[in-house]
Amino acid sequence: MSDQPRDTQNPGNSNDNAATELLRKLRQKQGNWVEWGIAIAQLQKSGYSPQTIFEETGFEPVQQNQVVVASQVFSSAEKVGISEEVRSHFSKRASDVLYEFRLLTQEERASATELAFAQKIDCDEAKEIARAIKDFSRFRNPPEGFTKHAGDAVAYQAWKYARQYSDLQERSRLIAKGLRFAHSPEARKQIEQLLTDFTVTPKKPAPILPLYRLESASELARILPIVGEMPLKPEDIKAVPIVEEIGAFRMVRIVGEQAWVPLPGWQVVLAAEDPVVILCNSERLPNQTVNSPVEDVLVVCDRSQREWNDSSYFVVDNNGEIDFQWFESSPELTILGKIVVIVRPKKVLDEDFNKDSWQIDE
Repeated sequence: MSDQPRDTQNPGNSNDNAATELLRKLRQKQGNWVEWGIAIAQLQKSGYSPQTIFEETGFEPVQQNQVVVASQVFSSAEKVGISEEVRSHFSKRASDVLYEFRLLTQEERASATELAFAQKIDCDEAKEIARAIKDFSRFRNPPEGFTKHAGDAVAYQAWKYARQYSDLQERSRLIAKGLRFAHSPEARKQIEQLLTDFTVTPKKPAPILPLYRLESASELARILPIVGEMPLKPEDIKAVPIVEEIGAFRMVRIVGEQAWVPLPGWQVVLAAEDPVVILCNSERLPNQTVNSPVEDVLVVCDRSQREWNDSSYFVVDNNGEIDFQWFESSPELTILGKIVVIVRPKKVLDEDFNKDSWQIDE
């Protein structure tokens, strides 16, 4: 479902007047970036498309996304509780840093924000911190020698990686990073032991994610409503609800909030006993590199397969939230199902190209 630009030239009610005022404040850069993010979110909720907002205010769509998401991170961190010094600092700058904490819980956002301020973190380091905290949250109980503090989470990641390297330069860099972020004396002691213990613990390679890219238009099935079997009345055909196709995967919403999505009859899909689909952004997938492309994906999960093995990825219950992960050993988290395939959308250069009848006929 695409955003439709609003006609901002003819404000006809109080909502339009409020939107006009928000656009004026954004155009004149009044307030701080947090207020800009809140204003842009309100405009988008009112039906203004990112392109329209850009044309009216000069805020490019990518900037809009950053300040909107970062302002949400800032607000949730405030609710949990951050110091006045930290709040004052981030209300004036570093929206790009807070943006990287978007996948964390409210409590984790607050602790990550405090840590970012204390350590003077930049955007690139914020990505590493967010990933370290997210990975650390998957432990039901913190590993021996570490606490739940955000600094210890980053220190643990450095400690874990340092033990995997025999190269002294890289090992020393990671030890220094661990000592920089370690919060508890126990965590610092664990890392200092690596200065005299040169044992290397090889990293077990994670399996390849079961990613599949839709390539041809014929692979994109279409769900059509059935009126019924003849004889039928005119009222029968009128009673069939309109099927609304949403997004690159042609997901449909027919009745209420339940949505459905068509998938080709691939063997992995047909073999699944109890398949369900989770729609998410690819940055939520495990083992993604910093430069991995960000796009919408469908994660197909078989809820009947809840027994752990080290060659599969699983959907798990991580402190009340759904998470995707691979485990080297039997996890403490509750397994909800096995990921059988992750579907990427078809790359369409011209969406109207496949709709031309002569293209289909030929």
